[in-house]
Amino acid sequence: MSDPDLHAIAADRVFDGAATHHDAAVVIEGARIAQVLARDELSASIPVHELPPGCWIAPGFIDLQVNGGGDVLFNAEPTPECIAAIVAAHRAFGTTSLLPTLITDADETMAAALKAVQTMLPREPGILGIHLEGPFLSPDKPGVHPRAFIRLPKPHHLRMLTSLHDGVTLVTLAPEQMPPGFIAELTAAGAKVALGHSMATYAQTRAAIAEGLTGFTHLFNAMRPLGSREPGPIAAALERPEAWYGLIVDGEHVDPAMLRLALRGVGHPVLVTDAMPPVGGTGAGFKLFGEDITVRDGRCTTRTGTLAGSTLDMATAVRNSVALLQVPLETALRMASAEPANILGLGGWLGRLAPGYRADIVAFDPSDMTVFATWVAGRR
Repeated sequence: MSDPDLHAIAADRVFDGAATHHDAAVVIEGARIAQVLARDELSASIPVHELPPGCWIAPGFIDLQVNGGGDVLFNAEPTPECIAAIVAAHRAFGTTSLLPTLITDADETMAAALKAVQTMLPREPGILGIHLEGPFLSPDKPGVHPRAFIRLPKPHHLRMLTSLHDGVTLVTLAPEQMPPGFIAELTAAGAKVALGHSMATYAQTRAAIAEGLTGFTHLFNAMRPLGSREPGPIAAALERPEAWYGLIVDGEHVDPAMLRLALRGVGHPVLVTDAMPPVGGTGAGFKLFGEDITVRDGRCTTRTGTLAGSTLDMATAVRNSVALLQVPLETALRMASAEPANILGLGGWLGRLAPGYRADIVAFDPSDMTVFATWVAGRR
């Protein structure tokens, strides 16, 4: 008898996170990948899911910045049910794991969000932790973050920000607003720290990097611009090999020419969506802190025209990276899978198709990035 937990997926192309295999298959045993091999080497006893001609399979996408999806917003409903709806909505676009992202809000909402994520971690393999984007930001670069909630950290915030067990906590903050040693304490406790919504100078950014800051949330957006006499955080990011920077490749947030410049840096570019409720939903707009957000031609904006997240999904981000940034498909796929896995410290078991890795897989048409199917921990 065949093992019911043993099966295979076969496709014309298998991108394993490093190399592309022609006419190949991925063998899955339970939740893990057992083998990647040529299709004609498959044992006749293994059930095979044959994908359509021309189809590719690749590591499932990992999104570090997801505010909402499926018509729900994490800030509005920081509950396990909301998280489940967001995960389901993004899975249709090849995202097999993500960080639910809470933007600047009250302490009570932050605590509820952390509790909801903690509840979902053992239940939902698609949840890797939480991204707290704020509230410790610059009042000079708030974007759509409510100024009333932007504040300086107090002693209890360190405990709150490091309270999640078994998952990753990513904190976006403005380092110039932080007391000395705060970033070092966060990173020493295991949190990942990124700069965002910040007016930090180049020197202040370098000091934060020395304390353990490694990331830059939606590079170029809501931060001090690159200047000839004050290079600011963008120059600091692009010159550091250990740095990573999230790129929103929707053609709206940042001009493609600037994103192509970022790709010439020595750090690690990562695709993120900054997605809002319309992704995978049916609504034409949504409310953010009581304000109507209009969605038109792919732009989410307030009535004054301020961008409020995006309607971007990861499959489209990959497609746009090929079309707008002129990168090979394999490079775009790495920026959506292996790179974010490595950034979160999960690169030893996530973000590749290799023996022992969790079987998170996306099947798609490479011509337009239409997603045919996803598998999470070996289950379709």
